[in-house]
This record gives sequence, C-alpha cells and structure tokens, in this order.
Amino acid sequence: MPELGNFEKRLGYKFNNISYLKNALTHTSYINEHKTDNNGSNERMEFLGDSVLGLSVSEFLYKNYKKLPEGVLSKIRASVVCEASLAKLAAKLKLGDYLYMGKGELMSGGNLKPSLTSDAMESVIAAIYLDGGFDVVKRMVLDWLKDDIIEAAEHRGRETDYKSVLQEYCQSRGFVPEYVLTGETGPDHAKVFCSRVTIAGGKFSDGTGSNKKKAQQDAAKKMLEILKVRI
Repeated sequence: MPELGNFEKRLGYKFNNISYLKNALTHTSYINEHKTDNNGSNERMEFLGDSVLGLSVSEFLYKNYKKLPEGVLSKIRASVVCEASLAKLAAKLKLGDYLYMGKGELMSGGNLKPSLTSDAMESVIAAIYLDGGFDVVKRMVLDWLKDDIIEAAEHRGRETDYKSVLQEYCQSRGFVPEYVLTGETGPDHAKVFCSRVTIAGGKFSDGTGSNKKKAQQDAAKKMLEILKVRI
C-alpha cells in the first residue's frame, strides 16, 4: 500500500485529515476491486480541484497582467491548466507511486498514464484545499506553476498557440485532446517530426514540424480547421 507520509513530504504539506489525501489518490479501478472501501474514488475531487486550480491561476493572471484582455488571459491559463502541465507536475512529485489502483489498471501502467496522473493531481489540489483552505493551496499551486505561467504569458504575442486554443475548446466540452508522435524522417540536421492529435468522437489530424512541439502545433491548427473554430 502507498505510504502517504512519504508523499506528504514530497508535497511539502502535512494533512490534518489524511483521508482527504487517500481519497484524492484513489482511482475508480481500486474501488471496483475493494467494495468494502468507504473512502470513494477521486472523481468528485477531480471536479473540485479543476476549479480551485483554475481560480488560483486566474487570480494570479488578473493581478499581474492588468493590461491583457480576457481572451489573452484565457489562452494563457489554458496553456498552463492542461493535462500536459499537470502530468509533468505529477511526474515531478512521483504521484504515480502513491496511487491506489486496481491490479489490472496498475499492470497496464495506469499509474504513469498522463490522463490519469493529471486527473489525480487535480484531486490532490482539491484535497489540500479542503484540508487547509484556499490561501494555502493557492500558494502551493503558484510555487509549482508560477514559472510556467510567466513563460506562457511572455510568449502570448509571438505566435498563435494552436494547442492552447484547442485545449480550451475541448476542456469547455468536457474532454482533452491527446497527442502522439507518429514518426520522424530525414537526417539528424534536418529532421521532420510527425504528430497526431485525437479528440472525442475519434476525430484526428496529423501535423509536421522541425521539432515535436511544432508538429503538435501544426496538428492542433489542422484540427481547429476541421472543427471550424475561429481564432
């Protein structure tokens, strides 16, 4: 079983009520295999954590970028409050090592899947909020993500961030886009990377670029064209 005390040390936060943390780290697959566990899965906490995270980032942007319009602020927030960012943070905290998961899900590597670890990260944020209040969790969120927020804000005017636009579009409809590297061609000094983005309903688009990020941006741009989303 996961040693929650070790994870508290990684978080830098000691819970008054450890059941909040256990709840946040409990995947549905674990509950399905342990019917007598009354703690419940982290799905409801994920819902709350998403709002707490969004508010923490929104308040920081609102107070520190007073000249930026709402649309730009929304794009910056979407580029930070996303699966990739949360999965990266979860990996840094080694959150996957502390998840309560069913045997089948665990054997398939579920504790390392970005879609699952990012959701669990939101649940952990909710747990800290419930245990310590908004000021505490906001401080921790900004400690974790402040550099990412500032970097996203600095790049706002250089080029259209198609990934962020697509992320915002999808999140507002209850799902997230998923990117996979499908290949790379050419010599080392002139490689071309190929990336595919897939969204709910099985729609997908392929993009290319001189690096992985550019290939993802191209795939996102083409998906937005398919969806007829105005930028």
